[in-house]
Amino acid sequence: MHAPDGFINAPVSAAAGLVAAGAIAVSLRGARRELDERTAPLAGLVAAFIFAVQMLNFPVAAGTSGHLLGGALAAILVGPYTGVLCVSVVLLMQAVLFADGGLTALGVNITTMAITTTIVAYALFRGLVKVLPRTRRSATAASFVAALVSVPASAIVFTLLYAIGGTTEVSLGKVVTAMVGVHVLIGIGEAVITALTVGAVIAVRPDLVHGARGLRQQLKLRVNGELVDAPDTPAAEPEPVAARSPRKVWITGLVTSLVLAGFVSFYASANPDGLEKVATDHGMDEKAEEHAIADSPLADYGVEDVDDARLSGGLAGVIGVGVTVVAGTGVFWAVRRRRTDEPADAASPTGTSV
Repeated sequence: MHAPDGFINAPVSAAAGLVAAGAIAVSLRGARRELDERTAPLAGLVAAFIFAVQMLNFPVAAGTSGHLLGGALAAILVGPYTGVLCVSVVLLMQAVLFADGGLTALGVNITTMAITTTIVAYALFRGLVKVLPRTRRSATAASFVAALVSVPASAIVFTLLYAIGGTTEVSLGKVVTAMVGVHVLIGIGEAVITALTVGAVIAVRPDLVHGARGLRQQLKLRVNGELVDAPDTPAAEPEPVAARSPRKVWITGLVTSLVLAGFVSFYASANPDGLEKVATDHGMDEKAEEHAIADSPLADYGVEDVDDARLSGGLAGVIGVGVTVVAGTGVFWAVRRRRTDEPADAASPTGTSV
């Protein structure tokens, strides 16, 4: 769903860029509360995993494919503010290294693929876990629904932006119908990937899933033949951080990302994704512009001068995962350090040292 340059005019693209910049600024502040010494490196891994899975286009209809957007997954795993930053890092890497998504359209893509998906998915996820039984299965089911809804929501926001600043005259009614229809199908794939990933992490380390923290099934006691809530018991002492190192999860996630991007991506669908298909069918791409770095060494997810398609794509995927995990981890460690370096008086409500 990466919009290229030329789809949306300069004023609306600039406005979307300001919205994206503002959201990123807010997210940088909010992420300070979400990140700690364990989750900062995991946030970089989440960004790399999203990059890898986005290379795996899956067929959704005749001649159309889809791929993970990742906002729901990131928000549930590492928090909504950090989630916006994760997907934004991915989109930035794709735009400047792989010529995927226009440079002038970067604000549009961040607005639709990072901000919209994260906000919609996390709000829905939190609403569902509040009314569903507080179990791991419920959290996984909630992540499925949240991810499913986030994708057509992103398509609707893009269509609204196109209605305001589209560069071609098209039937917006037909575009809305086509965009929502195909992205509901893509949303099913997004939901499956998100639920499987969230469920897998919850199964081994629920403490590392931001959206699942505090999940605890209330103990029931049978009294006079009826089930009643047991009285709360004092919480057990938390396990030391050192004993709960996320290293195994990090290594497993990184290896999985490298395998997906370096090997499995070769078997991804070559069909155009939902936005490309709708744009072609309805004439939205008439004024699409060639990417400013279309001749870069990694353009179109291939390595220049490597003739073997499998090797070229695999190397590009591995490079992308490596660059994204380094860039993302660097950003999140910097955000984390900014929090720990804040003076005590700044954190004190009274403005005095504590």
